[in-house]
Amino acid sequence: MKVILTETIESLGIIGSEVTVADGYARNYLLPQQKAVHDTPANRRKLENEKARFELQIAKEKATAEEMAGRLDGVSCTISAKVSDEDRLYGSITVRDIMDALAKQGVELEKQMILLTEPIKTIGTFKIPVRVYRDVEPEITVEVVPEEKEEK
Repeated sequence: MKVILTETIESLGIIGSEVTVADGYARNYLLPQQKAVHDTPANRRKLENEKARFELQIAKEKATAEEMAGRLDGVSCTISAKVSDEDRLYGSITVRDIMDALAKQGVELEKQMILLTEPIKTIGTFKIPVRVYRDVEPEITVEVVPEEKEEK
């Protein structure tokens, strides 16, 4: 089914885009949530009339994303984890662990924004990209250190 997006959806496109999606996705999610409208001649004319408003909204979203990217660029966090004798982690560091460490610093991110390809399983320093907006991906630094052992 062809629809016109009324808001930016990361996996589909930006506001005002004409996209083809599965019928069920359009009927059950996009249309009831008013995230899209049917691709009809009347809706296309309405889209042309509102194009300036859409472009302004896109510019605002991009400006906000670039401002957030500026704040995120250079942010680092330290996560301590239990390690074996060979400096391998007993578990692994996941997106949730990174989110929690950043939240302690006052940096709130959504899970899908952190682009961790696979869990971290060794100690060291890692650069992790964060998708703030399409084509805006600052990097944060995550340092994994061994957890201090208690002396008895």
